[in-house]
Amino acid sequence: MLLELRIRDFAIVDELDLRFDPGFVVLTGETGAGKSIVVDAVELVLGDWADRMVVRSGADRALVEAVFCLGAEQRDRVGAMLGREGLEGDNSEFLLLGREVRLNRRNICRINGRSVTLSLLREVTDGLVDIHGQSEHLSLLRTPDQLRLLDRYGDLEPLRDRVVEIVDRVGDVRRELGELKRDERDLAHRADLLDFQIKEIGSAALEPGEELSLREERPRLANAERLAELAGEVVFAIEEGDHQRPAAADLLGTAVRSLAQAAQIDPSLRALLESAESVNHQLEALAGQMRQYQETIEYSPQRLQEVEERLALIVRLERKYGETVEEVLSYAREAERELDAIAHNDELIEDLEAEERRLLDELGATALELSERRREAAVSLATRVEEELGSLGMEGTRFGMLFRWSLASGGVPLPVSSSYRSFCVSGSGVDVSEPMAGTDDPRVAFDRSGIDQVQFLVSTNPGEPLKPMAKVASGGETSRLMLALKAVLSRADETPTLIFDEIDQGIGGRVGATVGEKLWGLSVGGSPDLRRQVLCVTHLPQLAGFADDHLRVEKQMVERDGEQRSVTRVRCLDESERVEELAQMLGGTGEAVHRSAQEILRQVREHKVAHPRD
Repeated sequence: MLLELRIRDFAIVDELDLRFDPGFVVLTGETGAGKSIVVDAVELVLGDWADRMVVRSGADRALVEAVFCLGAEQRDRVGAMLGREGLEGDNSEFLLLGREVRLNRRNICRINGRSVTLSLLREVTDGLVDIHGQSEHLSLLRTPDQLRLLDRYGDLEPLRDRVVEIVDRVGDVRRELGELKRDERDLAHRADLLDFQIKEIGSAALEPGEELSLREERPRLANAERLAELAGEVVFAIEEGDHQRPAAADLLGTAVRSLAQAAQIDPSLRALLESAESVNHQLEALAGQMRQYQETIEYSPQRLQEVEERLALIVRLERKYGETVEEVLSYAREAERELDAIAHNDELIEDLEAEERRLLDELGATALELSERRREAAVSLATRVEEELGSLGMEGTRFGMLFRWSLASGGVPLPVSSSYRSFCVSGSGVDVSEPMAGTDDPRVAFDRSGIDQVQFLVSTNPGEPLKPMAKVASGGETSRLMLALKAVLSRADETPTLIFDEIDQGIGGRVGATVGEKLWGLSVGGSPDLRRQVLCVTHLPQLAGFADDHLRVEKQMVERDGEQRSVTRVRCLDESERVEELAQMLGGTGEAVHRSAQEILRQVREHKVAHPRD
């Protein structure tokens, strides 16, 4: 829900810091005081288009910042997006949003203090707030949301999840079929290329680790003469020597003999004698190993050429197929599998086409069951919405839903009995309006939501046909339609914050009290765990009386830089101030008006006690 809203230099607001609590909050005040500006500021921070005209006169930029407290579902959804973009905040429970509109530079959007694009801001904030009334930020007017809410209202999500599962499997099969059904010439070319590559790698007879062995052998072959010379010098220095340079073995032998004699005299030298004898043995072993190494050295230009050619072949194959011999061999194995798949392409296509037909039959039956159950739920929903609209002063208003199926060659087959593709569902039942003629094998388009395209319909005047809700006149009438839907769908809709702007247009005090009661009831959703926040801009005292928190918006004149300027101020009213505000909204003066205001609050208190929300 919305916790805090900070506004700077926006329209006629110089600076405003608001804090909101859960429950039902109303904003009242004189026309032009700036009530709707608060709503506009919320829209802006949610990603609405920004006009530089919103910057307050005399300022170079407008700033709106908001802090949202996220519920568990919002934390999961928003957290995934923030993690993807590296925008996590210090506390996952809170979301910080900012929007800055500048006169002479580009606008700035911020999430958790970091700049983001406008599209990302809209993506992250989608589903946090519904604003109903003078704006167009209405989730219930979006047809995908209408279908989703209908499914949640009818407890149809498990069946819809089953449809999603089958649709995803159909998609996988079709993607694999598409890969197999590529142009035959391309497949032939691909097979020839794979065959050449497999033979080229196979003829090289590569062995894992071979390249490393060859690279170690090559410097020995290239430097054979020098290695033999150096090995000879080692043997000479240890065993042979001359009159100028005695052999190391002879010198060490003399040292050992002298140390042996000394040890006979001083037994403490025996440990040193053992060390000297050990060194003497090691030196003899070293000489023997060097002689053996010298004997293995062979100068062979032919072998050196073979190694060079072999390494050149390996490098050439690695440039084409992988960075190492192991990767080249792995490429060959993958190529063999692909070539085998191409060789059995026709068989695989037949198997996949059979699987596709089976899945489409299963999807058709499941999607049809979902559609039929949706129509049953729609009848119940329409009946309840019409009842709500009647209590809101819109007697005679009819509500319904249009179900449409679209024909598509790649769609799902349906039973012959399902030969209609348009259904109008209302409280009176289901009317078929368009037959599915012209084909003996109807195929219906589908997506992950099933086969239905659903649109909410309404008729606000008796005798008028049902029309798409999005085309109904805006203002209070549309807001009351939204309120009726929200009241019925409160169990299905989990939007945590609802804002109604000027919902009371064209209604009187009696209906205003009913609207207030329903708005107050919306502040608790369909489950005890969902506590909603409902904000409403209103001129009706009967509606405002139901508020848990009452905010008065007023315009004041202040002196700035030597001139008088209009500014907007908002304050939370206590009980006595509420009585005064409701009395002013009633439009009169004197004790009788104050008693009427007090009576409104008394009746509301009694109603809340009799109908507790928690």
